[in-house]
Amino acid sequence: MKSIISSFLAVTIGLTPLSLALIEQPSWAQTQTQPQDLQQLLEQAVQQTQQGKPLEAIETFQQLLTIGRQQQDRELEALALLGLGLNYDRIGKSQQALDSCEQALVIYRDINDRSMEATTLYNLGHIYQSIGQPQKALEYYHQALPILREVGNRNIEAPTLNNLGHIYQSIGQPQKALEYLTGALVILREVEDRREEATTLSNIGSVYNSIGQPQKALEYLTKALLILREVGERKEEAATINNIGFVYYSIGQPYQALELYNQTLSIVREVGDRRGEATTLNNIGLVYDSIGQPQKALEFYNQALSIVREVGNRSLEASTLNNIGRIHDNIGQPQKALEYYNQALPILQQVGDRAKEAGTLNNIGLVYDSIGQPQKALEYYNQALPILQQVGDRSGEATTLSNIGSVYNTIGQPQKALSYYTEALPILQQVDNRTQQATTLNNIGVVYDNIGQPQKALEYYNQVLSLRQEIGDRTGEAITLSNIGFIYQRMEQPQKALEHYTQALRIHREVSDRSGEAITLNNIGIVYRSIGQPQKALEFYTQALSISREVGDRSGEATILGNMAIIYQDFNQPNEAITNLKESVTITLKIRGNLLKENRQQFFLVQPRTALALTNLLIEQNKPEEAYEWINLATTFELADYTRLINAKVSNPQAQQVIDQWNEKNQQLNSLRQQVQEDFSESLAQRMRELEAEVNKEAEEIVLRFSEVADLFETTPKDIAQLRESIPKGTTIIHPVLLTNNIAVFVITRDKLTVTKLPLDSTEFDNLITTTYEKLNNRFESEYLENLAQLYDLIIRPVESQLTPNQPISIIATGKLRYLPFETLFDSESDRYLIQKYSINYLTRLSTRQVSVNQNPTSNPKILAIGNPKSEGILALNGAEEEIKRITTILPESQSYIREKATLETFKIQSTQFTLLHLATHGCFNPKGCCLSSKCDKPDLEPNSILFADRSFNIADAATLGLKDVELITLSACQTALETNSNGQEISGVAYLFERAGAKAVIASLWSAEDETTRAIMEEFYQNIKSGMSQAEALQKAKLSQIESHPWYWSPFILIGNTN
Repeated sequence: MKSIISSFLAVTIGLTPLSLALIEQPSWAQTQTQPQDLQQLLEQAVQQTQQGKPLEAIETFQQLLTIGRQQQDRELEALALLGLGLNYDRIGKSQQALDSCEQALVIYRDINDRSMEATTLYNLGHIYQSIGQPQKALEYYHQALPILREVGNRNIEAPTLNNLGHIYQSIGQPQKALEYLTGALVILREVEDRREEATTLSNIGSVYNSIGQPQKALEYLTKALLILREVGERKEEAATINNIGFVYYSIGQPYQALELYNQTLSIVREVGDRRGEATTLNNIGLVYDSIGQPQKALEFYNQALSIVREVGNRSLEASTLNNIGRIHDNIGQPQKALEYYNQALPILQQVGDRAKEAGTLNNIGLVYDSIGQPQKALEYYNQALPILQQVGDRSGEATTLSNIGSVYNTIGQPQKALSYYTEALPILQQVDNRTQQATTLNNIGVVYDNIGQPQKALEYYNQVLSLRQEIGDRTGEAITLSNIGFIYQRMEQPQKALEHYTQALRIHREVSDRSGEAITLNNIGIVYRSIGQPQKALEFYTQALSISREVGDRSGEATILGNMAIIYQDFNQPNEAITNLKESVTITLKIRGNLLKENRQQFFLVQPRTALALTNLLIEQNKPEEAYEWINLATTFELADYTRLINAKVSNPQAQQVIDQWNEKNQQLNSLRQQVQEDFSESLAQRMRELEAEVNKEAEEIVLRFSEVADLFETTPKDIAQLRESIPKGTTIIHPVLLTNNIAVFVITRDKLTVTKLPLDSTEFDNLITTTYEKLNNRFESEYLENLAQLYDLIIRPVESQLTPNQPISIIATGKLRYLPFETLFDSESDRYLIQKYSINYLTRLSTRQVSVNQNPTSNPKILAIGNPKSEGILALNGAEEEIKRITTILPESQSYIREKATLETFKIQSTQFTLLHLATHGCFNPKGCCLSSKCDKPDLEPNSILFADRSFNIADAATLGLKDVELITLSACQTALETNSNGQEISGVAYLFERAGAKAVIASLWSAEDETTRAIMEEFYQNIKSGMSQAEALQKAKLSQIESHPWYWSPFILIGNTN
């Protein structure tokens, strides 16, 4: 367990009240003119200010300002300016507030009114504090303080000390903050100002919470709450309950925090505090986010946003936008997050809140870092850095330096990362921000751990430990002890690991950090199992499980259940192990159910261990059907089959409304398709294509927007049953699944599902696939049969007795196996390739939903062929023209478009009339682009694209093509390169995209094939189609005609989808 780098993730809004000096009303008996209406006007202005009616107060103070200037009454003029400043600040017009107060300050100095000079200095400090310029605020507060002491104004001296404490806390100097707050507390008790005493107690509580002393924080906050209830200050009572809620949130008790926030919400609504209501809604959103309910969090943030816009609080609006942006970032919607952050940024620039502006720039940088754009992240961090330096926020400056360091660590420059961390460190020491010092030292330790220097990491963790113990950060101390324990655990020093975990556990219990307690109990359990004490491990897991359930940590619960299952396996209790693993995976699936599409795609790639362990154990217990169901349920989210939206019903009313609107548009599309079939015209086809693009785009947006809709596209037991029922008689599906150091080969027919499991070394198997691909992709390589025979013996031979001779095989390949042309697997006993025994096609998870035989095959198939769109230079495919000429003569009524006529628009319009589409043009299905020459500084083909005469077409937009009646699309000149870390998504992604567009099957190539062989295979393939063969059989026979040559020539073309 490692601590993460501290950063400006979002503005967590607490309701720690700031004291504000009210306008002092002078004795008008001493002025030259004392009209009754002037006195009433002044009283009205003060009353409007105190009642929270800033717009009305501004209007009244403007009248007073005019009178003061007309009568040359400097005191009245200054008072009116001060009142305007105060009320402009309340409506977020910070610059006008500053201008008014500065003018008042000049006058008070001119007339030598020291008391009001101090009051004005105080208010200027408050305005600068509220707009995120702490150094400027400190400057004014420190000017005000000696004057307040000189004139003996204890009532404003205490709030000044209070606000100084608040600033020092915000810039990471908690000890200095406590010094000022304690000074304020002494004065307030002397003057018996109970309300401000409570405010100060609340602020002291917040400081103690920030330095990891939650119990001390609760002690002060509880005292504050009792006083506020005693004096009947309902608004401040709500603020303090809110802060108590934040303490519980900080120590991992979100449900307790939620209960307190709901109490706060009732009070602020009762007293009509709309700003407090918006703040509380933000904090409730924060809790829902923390317990894995991001959509619920968004509901509360959006309520808050509506209120802050209604009351015109621009600064809080920006904070709320930041919080919404953070949610979208967390749930894998980085573009949406950027959209909200970019809304917040100009608001903060407008109100002049430089510190929060820098925080938002940091947020934007974090998003770019998370989506793999480190350079862009650095650009934003480097914008934030000078702002923080300018406003004097040294702690923020150091945090930003840490963020920059984290980018360099991510991109593999640990030394540069260390240089930024070490630059941040002296700044933090200078401002005495020991909390952030500890975080930065921790990050340095993480770098050393990552680069394989655990001993050096330990040195830094031990420094962190001393520092956190020194400042009394008990929660941080526990985390560091766990980090040290984790290092010792990895260094196989279990006793030392246990020693540190046990110390961490004691502290977590002392500070009531239930979540930390559960994590540490789990870690202790892991150590006990490693030293051969499984019963002891189970005891600790059981304790951890109980707490995780109590605090609602569903992810932790799933992890602990998985660990308990391992113990039950040790005890040879497979049924108990299976029960725990099923519960663990079910919880994880429920968590996935709350995620939107982007986050699902990587969900099980992060921790697939439990799902794989469950599958493995079910196989061992001779439960193949259950094993197959669970491994399919727990696969990553795949591309959507939009037909699942037809007449779909979901629980979210907003999502349902959008689905119903989509269904109406889809019905219009079906009607238009019917018209095109009955009476084709180019204009009608164009209209149909445009509507198809619109329908598919909207479907994609719906899937991205609503987690309930994304859930419609997950594999379900019904899908697996449907697959079984739809398998044609005689066809066998082979689905190899890589487990941990095993391979499970599932064999599925209409009547039966079996599985055969064999041990293998995962790393060696991965290397075998890679080297096999490299040998097949090199026509000059002669030593390839040994590799192909090894793969045959691993995947095919153990299940061959279950295959029907000369009958079709469908392969469901995952990971790098997607790059393997299974046709080439070599049976060393019979001296034959697999293709010489069976016709073969491949299935995606989308095509498995439509495996059944087409009951109404097209009686007169015809081809639309597009080819050689660039007839000159390196992009020319001259052999493609001959290929097109030959294949279009095979099937009557076929059409071809070559060279400049081979445009994307032609393809879109004409494809509505054809069931077979043939693209003899370059296709690049590599995320880095493709090179056609041996020396290539810049790719010749754009990434993930198909080349047409008028432009390249991004295959991500394939769904907009609308290929509903297309039985096959052939891409005869595409290329896909196997990357070192690839999992085969490039080639499967191509098939998905075209299947999603409606095509029943796709032929694509794993590498660039040779022209003559390609032409011969394609010509024979279409001859075989004409004679009535299935697509799989037609391609098999065409390949067999070239079987004597190197597999490089005949094996790259693979058939994916429903081929019957």
